Amino acid sequence: MIGIVDYGMGNLFSVSKALERMNVPYFISSEQETLAGADGLLLPGVGSFHDAMNILQETRLAQFLKAQAVSGKPLLGICLGMQLLFDSSEENGKTAGLGLLKGNVVKFPDSELKVPHMGWNKLRFQQASPLLTNVPEEFVYFVHSYYVKLASEDTLIASSNYGVTVPAVVGEGNVFGTQFHPEKSSEVGITILQNFVQLVEGVRV
Repeated sequence: MIGIVDYGMGNLFSVSKALERMNVPYFISSEQETLAGADGLLLPGVGSFHDAMNILQETRLAQFLKAQAVSGKPLLGICLGMQLLFDSSEENGKTAGLGLLKGNVVKFPDSELKVPHMGWNKLRFQQASPLLTNVPEEFVYFVHSYYVKLASEDTLIASSNYGVTVPAVVGEGNVFGTQFHPEKSSEVGITILQNFVQLVEGVRV
């Protein structure tokens, strides 16, 4: 069973509809006791890092997510949800993140490229990962104005290029993230979600 974390800043409809199309059992909740019963957690997100972390701290979901990750429960952050997994962000002033992965969220450098980075961009695989099983190096859908500057390339699973190297898929242990929206990325994105579900099922067994 997949638990989708509802903290008021996630694209819950599109994520839940993708799971329904995959016939994956899920629930949406903001309650820690309910989410604790999930076999794996999805942390979607759109909007401001600063606002999102304030909500997660106020509701104590930040501490909960850290504890769940430390316990070994698979966790997948999507878009802003991926950025929240890292140490901090410079968006709207420096804000501490969950610190589950090492790196900082920074603004795209000035260039001729439009910001936000919005639209389809191609994946480039950097290392093997269970999330990439049967996934081709194809195009996925991004919408973001900030990107993660990784502390270590060991965390980088796949990247895209948008004037700089954009971490597109990251992971360490049981914690994963996609900067793009897999639920909006056609068969490539759906396969990545299916791979996460299979990973969750493997842990549960």
